[in-house]
Amino acid sequence: MSSPARRRVRHALVGAGARAEMFVRALALDHADTTELVALADVNQTRMDAHNRWLAELGQPPVPTYAAADFTTMLAKERVDVVLVTSVDVTHDEYVVAALRAGCDVITEKPMTVDAPRCRRILDAVAETGRQVTVAFNYRYNPLHEQLRRLLADGAVGEIGSVHFEWLLDVRHGADYFRRWHRDKATSGGLLVHKASHHFDLVNWWLDARPVEVHAAGRLFFYGETGRRHGYARDYDRAHGAPAAADDPFALRLAEHPRLRELYLDAEAEDGYHRDRNVFAPGVTIEDDLAVLARYSTGATMTYHLTAYAPWEGYRVMVNGSRGRLELEVTESDHVSPGDASALKGAALHGDEAAVERGEARLTLRPFWEPPVQIPVDGWTRRGHGGADTRMTRVLLGGEADPLGRAATAYDGALALLTGLAANRSLETGAPVRVADLLTLP
Repeated sequence: MSSPARRRVRHALVGAGARAEMFVRALALDHADTTELVALADVNQTRMDAHNRWLAELGQPPVPTYAAADFTTMLAKERVDVVLVTSVDVTHDEYVVAALRAGCDVITEKPMTVDAPRCRRILDAVAETGRQVTVAFNYRYNPLHEQLRRLLADGAVGEIGSVHFEWLLDVRHGADYFRRWHRDKATSGGLLVHKASHHFDLVNWWLDARPVEVHAAGRLFFYGETGRRHGYARDYDRAHGAPAAADDPFALRLAEHPRLRELYLDAEAEDGYHRDRNVFAPGVTIEDDLAVLARYSTGATMTYHLTAYAPWEGYRVMVNGSRGRLELEVTESDHVSPGDASALKGAALHGDEAAVERGEARLTLRPFWEPPVQIPVDGWTRRGHGGADTRMTRVLLGGEADPLGRAATAYDGALALLTGLAANRSLETGAPVRVADLLTLP
């Protein structure tokens, strides 16, 4: 007798913007033998309709759509097993908690949420229900970062004393956080929460440690109204239809991007959301130049810097230990050409269609008393966050083995969030902030 067919895991997704595309495609094509997408929920019907059209292009049937207000109805009616949360960051906890209490597991985009009370709600719901929350920290799945984790765990540099981590967003990618809802700290937590939570999570994971104390400094130096001081500001609110935006390298031209046009320009009539704000317009409440000093439970320290207006994109990680030093240097794009300045960095769409960037990567071990060693890394590519996106969906959706423990829990999500929240508090007070004073974790 043949064994019975394995039941596919039923997934629903809430938040049908561009961040959803990677998951929708992975469910429909890459992992269709083990999973299925059974419903979409969003505040905007036009966006859900766009995803259903794209499913049809992939040869897949459309799925039922629900207004976000009917989220719990959707969970019951569609017999959902796992919820994918890709909505605006400030709304994550609403959907995560409701899904857990409905008996579902959750995969949520990073950051897990944007403040300590919302984080506590999620952690309490996990404890109350016994269900699972996984945070989609896709950078854990980058082959370079996996190899760095292995080397540190194997004692390649001995006991770790300090980490220096520099991240550069070029003027194409960095500008995009100042066009959309991310420019408002109340909805995104600022770049120390929305963007740097990736990086803080990596350090927590690499060190196998938790942050204890954080001190930060930063400002809005380049974007917002300061752009007038630097000579970049143009007088328009949003790019579409604005003559002043016609030759502005910082203007996003939604009509020229078919996917973005469908998701945002065509959807404006429903909710009034403008995806193409002037990056130098008033109303920016986040910073674009940030420095952080953190101390960890192991005694190690981290110096971190995020620049959101660099001429090139990439990052440098240096780990200093009792037996040597490990250095990771990644160039994701070596410059931004004038013709590409108003486009989007492909990886920002979180999909396999990301444009190949001009870049390179190098991982170097520098032991004491010996010549440096170049560490080969298999699997790294210039697509999809170094190949991390497809590797992550294989684990989270396809059930691939995960011996490195890359699947981040709600606890991991809280630790990364709290590093950013402590840094934000330090920006306000000018003083170091103890993480435990923001939220007590077991």
